[in-house]
Amino acid sequence: MAEVDHAGAARAADGPALGGKNVPYNLASPSGIVEPCELNDLAAWFERELRQVPTPEERSVLTTVATQLDAFVRWPTSALLLWHGCNRVPDEGKSRKYFSYPASIKGLAKTAKVRLDTRQNGPAIAAFLIAGGTRPDRFGSSNAWSIHHLYSGKFPYLGRTTTTHAAKQALHFTQSAGLVAAHPVADALVDEFPFFAWLLRGHAFLRHGYDPDSVFSASHDEFGFAAGFSCEIFESAA
Repeated sequence: MAEVDHAGAARAADGPALGGKNVPYNLASPSGIVEPCELNDLAAWFERELRQVPTPEERSVLTTVATQLDAFVRWPTSALLLWHGCNRVPDEGKSRKYFSYPASIKGLAKTAKVRLDTRQNGPAIAAFLIAGGTRPDRFGSSNAWSIHHLYSGKFPYLGRTTTTHAAKQALHFTQSAGLVAAHPVADALVDEFPFFAWLLRGHAFLRHGYDPDSVFSASHDEFGFAAGFSCEIFESAA
């Protein structure tokens, strides 16, 4: 039995199928962050960013989730690049990508008691779970929380026009440090509010040193980690 991709067939944690001619991926946003993200005081920075939200009701929801992140977001315990060379870009002429896992990953998953999903976000789900992440069950659905790529090609940093799109990049698609399990409320917020996305990206850096956009550090290695940090790499042919 395959591990179910609970984000859905058309939207697997970080958007619709990549590369399909009839399924464009909308990365545009009319809004962005207002100030540089302050790692030393993310709470105060986030509170200032809230000023751009027009309604007190929305600000209240954002404040509740941001101040109680552990109730709405689950993190991996380690940084693991599960499948070196793997991305989610469909083959030419295809709208979606499905995966056949190499024996090495099948063996690792069996040991970790993780069921592998062959659908488009399956390798990312596996990376998150093998790296110690957990996916709570949902209250009003038979699904579990979505696995979300924090760097989804959306919400570039202040003064920039692009940001890492993990699903398209072989060194980031199965990188657990850039993945979270998100409660449906948090899953909606991270796709709607740029500063909420950057709040989680800031926490990913504080936990694992993961900084593929070189925002929080002067430079990073080819895998997106700042000096002094690294990840386990599970080598496997793409």
